[in-house]
Parts: sequence; C-alpha cells; structure tokens
Amino acid sequence: MADSLQKWVGRNRPPRVQITYDVEIGGAVEKKELPLVVGLLADLSGQPAQPLPKLKARRLVEIDRDNFNEVMAKIAPRLDLSVPDTYKGEGNLKIELNFKEFDDFHPEAVVRQVPRLARLLEVRQQLRDLLGKLDGNDELDALLENIVQNTEELKSLRSDEAPAAEESPAEAPAA
Repeated sequence: MADSLQKWVGRNRPPRVQITYDVEIGGAVEKKELPLVVGLLADLSGQPAQPLPKLKARRLVEIDRDNFNEVMAKIAPRLDLSVPDTYKGEGNLKIELNFKEFDDFHPEAVVRQVPRLARLLEVRQQLRDLLGKLDGNDELDALLENIVQNTEELKSLRSDEAPAAEESPAEAPAA
C-alpha cells in the first residue's frame, strides 16, 4: 500500500518543528505527533503597481522552499522610495525597487536597480579586477605607482580622457 504524502514529506524533508505528546491508551503509553500548520494573512506586495484584488477574492498560497521564487514573482513586491541624494548632496532621489525572487534582496541586487549606484558598483568591480592584475605583477605595479606620483603624467592622462568622455557620454559616470 502506498504511503501518504505526509509520510513521504516526513521521510524526505523532515519538518523543523515536531510537536509530540504522550497518550495513555489501555495502560500503554503511545507517542502521537501533531503536524504544524501555519497560516499567514498578509499583504506582502509593498506598493503594488496594479491594485490587489478584494480580500474575498484572494486565495491561500502554499509556500515551500521549492516554489518560493514563483510565489515571489506572482506577488511582485515593489517599493517606491524618495531618499536624500547623498551622491550630489542636494534634493531627493526617487527609487523604484522590484523584487521577483529571493536573491533580489541581496545588497548588490538592490544596488543594481539604482542607476547611479549601479555605475559605482561597476567601477568598484573594475578596481577589484585591477587589484587582481596587480597581484604578483611588479612591472604594472611600478608603472601605476609612477603615474600616481608623477602629477604631470596624471594631468595629461586626465586631459586625454576628457575628450573621449565627451564623445561617448554612455561611458561617463552618471551624475
């Protein structure tokens, strides 16, 4: 006879919370296990782009580790924020954050949704790559050290870079 789904889940994915109690039946103590079922009623969509259906029309959704991202995509949590613009130092910056899967909550994923911060993250990665290339490359290290210490060469590099930045504004850092 086939085992029930509950027994299959118990064997293959044991629950983290196990509630048991002892029952005395006919003088013998028998251990009984109670299943843990949790229901949560919440609006987890933040500031949805589309209005949510009426409460009566909403249905319970079963969530587990296998379908979490699918449920997140259906809920489509979203935030509209207005935060102080510390990059320019004046006014506020409007930000829209969308979350479609659990990984969208990681700091780097949030930063990628803000264009100014995404550019800074890209520059940070380029600096990391440069540090990786410098590791063990004494010739490149000496060349860069010479450029940094020699201000005339540094100014000439900046002046050479300025016309190139004007020609391709997409490459220039976002203000």
